[in-house]
Amino acid sequence: MILSIETSTSNCSVALHSADGVLFQLKELNAQNIHASQLFVFIEQIMKDNCLSYAQLSAIAVGKGPGSYTGLRIGVSAAKGLCYSLDIPLISINTLLSMAYSAKQLISDPDAFIIPMLDARRMEVYNAIYDMLLSEINATTATIVDSLSYAAWNSRPCYFLGDGMPKCKEILAAQSNAYFIDNIMPSASAIGALASRKFLAKEFENTAYFEPYYLKEFVSQSAFHKK
Repeated sequence: MILSIETSTSNCSVALHSADGVLFQLKELNAQNIHASQLFVFIEQIMKDNCLSYAQLSAIAVGKGPGSYTGLRIGVSAAKGLCYSLDIPLISINTLLSMAYSAKQLISDPDAFIIPMLDARRMEVYNAIYDMLLSEINATTATIVDSLSYAAWNSRPCYFLGDGMPKCKEILAAQSNAYFIDNIMPSASAIGALASRKFLAKEFENTAYFEPYYLKEFVSQSAFHKK
């Protein structure tokens, strides 16, 4: 059994999968500032609901980012703590890839590009581009979106999604072949499905040295104002 944690955004999400990717249970709540108070509540509920002891878990999977500094820190710390205490492996999944996995289930065009976006500052988003096989076409990066940001790929249908998409929608809608998918958040259900493949391939992280993929340095508001 694989327990999956996703806290990269405001969605606090925990899922339980079998090692071959079958979803047993998902608990999640999309609300601000709840990870610290709700994450272990969700974990305990899932373990209790499925009559499992922690000793029966085979791995812990976590969304590694990019995303919220605080959310990632809470989720990764919880995942590492469980791995240490249970002596089981840690699996990490790129948050944007997990969003692309969720979107893929809603897209029928095999030639489409999937472009998940997470909100950053102003017109900036964390994004990546995947094809329908979930191969990475353009690596995870921070992009300040303008009318030319995705021009190199608009010869094929481009599906934009994520909480960074709405603020860019007006600009992106002028692009030919632009499509939009609403209400896709990073979720532990996708993390666990992707983690099952890594589990079977024994693609594990070094738990002691693993860090979230913040993508950009964290700058506190107080430090920003001091400047």
